[in-house]
Amino acid sequence: MKTQSPTPAPAKAAAPKKKSGGLNPVFVIPILFAIAICTYLFVFGDPSHFQGGNNENLPIDGDYFGIVYKGGPIVPLLFTCFLIVLVFSIERFITIGRANGSGSIDEFVRKVKGMLDRNEVEAAIKECDRQKGSVGNVVKTALVKYQQLRTDAELTKEQKLIALQKEVEEATTLELPMLEKNLTIIATLASVSTLVALLGTVLGMIRAFSELGSTGQPDTAALSTGISEALVNTALGIGTAAIATIMYSYFTSRIDELTYNIDEIGLSIQQNFAAHN
Repeated sequence: MKTQSPTPAPAKAAAPKKKSGGLNPVFVIPILFAIAICTYLFVFGDPSHFQGGNNENLPIDGDYFGIVYKGGPIVPLLFTCFLIVLVFSIERFITIGRANGSGSIDEFVRKVKGMLDRNEVEAAIKECDRQKGSVGNVVKTALVKYQQLRTDAELTKEQKLIALQKEVEEATTLELPMLEKNLTIIATLASVSTLVALLGTVLGMIRAFSELGSTGQPDTAALSTGISEALVNTALGIGTAAIATIMYSYFTSRIDELTYNIDEIGLSIQQNFAAHN
């Protein structure tokens, strides 16, 4: 008797790869540091900003480039922090803007919920293709699973609802890393910039008082140079920290809004499935 070979089990679909859009800080930060050093040496330190055409002298009155240069060696670090916050803020603006899709998120959510109430799943999927973005991607994944579960005769209704909920959660988990990438850097610089500025302030004050101690007599030029160095570092650090804090709060609020929309429409999909199946 001829034996039949067992039919191989169908291969499982490969798990979708996590998205990792955005700039890579490993390459970007060293480049920004090099730009900051070159700007400090050749732009702020250009001799035209100083008395006598020599950057060893005092800066020309009212020339802020020369004043910043006199902030000392901590200035390139602070300027690097500022450039990092600026570059990654622009990058997050672009990424989160793309995540919103091609139209209004609120209008998209209302359309899809209306289509689901009318049990028009195919039309809802087409609307997701038009919207695109993170919300559209998550909703489309859930709706495709929705269609598969409707024809599944093996699972109970409760099991189908659990599978649908799991699909929404997994799709959301794959989208969020793309939205939150590099936000940690901005949040870190919100506090680190202040500490670096404090270091520059302390070094400037040490320089001012050491000049006074070496001469034994009041030297207004040396004292003003040291205090100027301290204040320049303080201003750069506080300004960078303020911008980083504002940007981090703004981006987290945008991401929370997207997550709320995903949760809202995901719940609507589950409720619709329970009502129509």
